[in-house]
Amino acid sequence: MALSPEMQAQIEMQNAIEDHRAANQAASEAKRAKIEVLRMAKEVLVENRRTKTIAEAVDIKDDEIVTFANTLTSFVDS
Repeated sequence: MALSPEMQAQIEMQNAIEDHRAANQAASEAKRAKIEVLRMAKEVLVENRRTKTIAEAVDIKDDEIVTFANTLTSFVDS
């Protein structure tokens, strides 16, 4: 039994909505994972700074956190 054009259009619309929802969910998950890696990188750098002497300790810069986060991501992806 063939679907009517209206039924076929409704099924296609539902599939498009589900595809869009899945894409949005994947994008949200990717952002969450990226934020978590940044948080982890910051925590590691802060802990490493704590173990240094006063003379050795320097401020942690944003680009250092991003660079370390990218290093962690590369390691996990390899």
